[in-house]
Amino acid sequence: MSSTLSTATFNRRWATLILEALSRHQVQHVCIAPGSRSTALTLAAAANPRLICHTHFDERGLGHLALGLAKASSQPVAVIVTSGTAVANLYPAMIEAGLTGERLIMLTADRPPELIDCGANQAIRQPEMFASHAQHSLNLPRPTPDISAQWLVSAIDNGISALNHGALHINCPFAEPLYGEEGDDFLEWSGALGDWWQSHQPWLRYCAPQPHGAQPDWPQWRQKRGVIIAGRMGAAEGLQLAQWAKTLGWPLLSDVQSQTGNPLPCADLWLASPQAKAVLAQAELVVQLGSSLTGKRLLQWQACCQPSEYWLIDSLPGRLDPAQHRGRRLQVPVAEWLALHPAMPQAPWAVALTSLSQQVRANMQDCLETHFGEATLAQRLPELLPDGGQLFLGNSLVVRLVDSLAQLPAGYPVFANRGASGIDGLVSTAAGVQRATGKPTLALMGDLSALYDLNALALMRQCSAPTVIIVVNNNGGQIFSLLPTPQAQRERFYCMPQNVDFSHAAAMFGLNYASPDDFTQLTDAVSACWQRGGVTLIELKVSPTDGAEMLRDLVAQAGSV
Repeated sequence: MSSTLSTATFNRRWATLILEALSRHQVQHVCIAPGSRSTALTLAAAANPRLICHTHFDERGLGHLALGLAKASSQPVAVIVTSGTAVANLYPAMIEAGLTGERLIMLTADRPPELIDCGANQAIRQPEMFASHAQHSLNLPRPTPDISAQWLVSAIDNGISALNHGALHINCPFAEPLYGEEGDDFLEWSGALGDWWQSHQPWLRYCAPQPHGAQPDWPQWRQKRGVIIAGRMGAAEGLQLAQWAKTLGWPLLSDVQSQTGNPLPCADLWLASPQAKAVLAQAELVVQLGSSLTGKRLLQWQACCQPSEYWLIDSLPGRLDPAQHRGRRLQVPVAEWLALHPAMPQAPWAVALTSLSQQVRANMQDCLETHFGEATLAQRLPELLPDGGQLFLGNSLVVRLVDSLAQLPAGYPVFANRGASGIDGLVSTAAGVQRATGKPTLALMGDLSALYDLNALALMRQCSAPTVIIVVNNNGGQIFSLLPTPQAQRERFYCMPQNVDFSHAAAMFGLNYASPDDFTQLTDAVSACWQRGGVTLIELKVSPTDGAEMLRDLVAQAGSV
């Protein structure tokens, strides 16, 4: 075999070992964008029977597709892209994963070192390009049989074993030629791993750290007046926490991502009430389980509360408390912590909050009874959810409305990108969530968010279960109507109305489309999708400032209760 063909053959042998090693660490999904330099990695992934390959032509959307797959599967997901700006497009998804805990393995094909900084096409400086946003980086050498297969497989094992959250960036330079038959050459190189090829275990296995112990003074603290804040967590953890709080008799303030069933609904409204603040000021201990809170009033109360101690429990590292409370930061999964700290049955100590919550919720429902708009959609969202399905929430105004007005079912899976809270890649992430579970999915987002990731509607064509995408078209970024943005410049520089009609987008990608004028028509359009299957894009055309103004009025009303 000529030296040039042997290069292509060994590239493939090297890439095969990388993908096989990843499959030993629960990697099941691989997201692939087109590219020539990444050919060895792409073909190796396609040939591995344990890997499911997903494709997309847009690397930014591909990264978010992987993010959604990782969110819903709780498994690490691999991404393969070619060299150059293709790599840079993975940055937003990598940043989000670092903040919300999903594990991504970014396999970026690269030019060999001699083609960097000399004017070669599509050659940029890729090693360490993600700086601190990659949790770990592995800069591989050019493939060569002079480096043992044992080194390569143990390097992969070492990198992914240290990945508890965020992204591992594996930069993979390949020299040309990039194409050629796989052949039988260099079998002795990979054959040096012996019977490892017949096993399903990593070459190098790391032992997990010892589990956490219980807080020794918990039996004393649980007898005091406590308040619980529920942030982002899984559905099973949300159910477990709701029962734990009920047994303790402590008020539970729930974020929309907590899946606790929100036993004190509309907290982001009634927290504006002086009565609520007076009751909560009696708390001796605040326990926050899960980070990434959404509601403005909840964040304001969290920042101002002054209990004797503030405990924050989350499996992610870091402080995760922008208010810098005095207390304890416990890095442990929520379910594990709850099991270590059993609740002791007690009578509720803050019963006034229950009646306050019920009163505010009743007033809110009265205000919205004859109203149709994004606030009504948020409040009545539980009526639209599919049985056995899941919900994906976009950012900006829609997630705040749902957080403030809806009481979602306990244990119903809710997904969102609330780490960096960007509007990029929301359609792609929702597509990944759907693919990972195969469940019926309702996705809700604003018009600018949908426009930002419009080409990801191509991914939606491959949904395996009925999927509804509701786009709230309030003609721009109306979240800025809630902020003190200058009135004269608000429309041009902040809201940026686009005056678009999403029926054309639905037609271009072959999706069903509806544009309801009232809640009955909306319910009918959603129900039709759950019954017939496929994907339906529903455009809810509303008055530009209606949702923001309604939320502002409801907060003011609750503040006077």
